[in-house]
Amino acid sequence: MITAAQLRAARALLGISQCELAELAGVSVPTIQRMEASVGDVRGVVDTLVKVVKALDGLGLELIGEEAPSAGRGRGVRLKSVPPALKPEPKMRA
Repeated sequence: MITAAQLRAARALLGISQCELAELAGVSVPTIQRMEASVGDVRGVVDTLVKVVKALDGLGLELIGEEAPSAGRGRGVRLKSVPPALKPEPKMRA
C-alpha cells in the first residue's frame, strides 16, 4: 500500500507535477489530487493505484513499504518512525 505522503514525496524526488504524473499513469489530474489529499494510505480503485505505481516504477522510483528492506541503491527518503502528527487517529466506537 502507498501513502499520500509517499506519493507526494515520490513526485518531489522525480521533480514532476501532478499533471505529468497523471499523464504518465493514464489517469486524471483530479484523481492524483484526491490520492495526495488522502489521510494515511491512498484509497481508491485498485486498477488506478496500480497505474500510478507502475508509472512511478517506470521513472525509476522504488516505493518502500513499512518494515520492508530496500533492494535499490539510489537516493531516497524513509521515515525511521511515523511522527505523531502522521499517525491515524483511532476510530471511535458508537
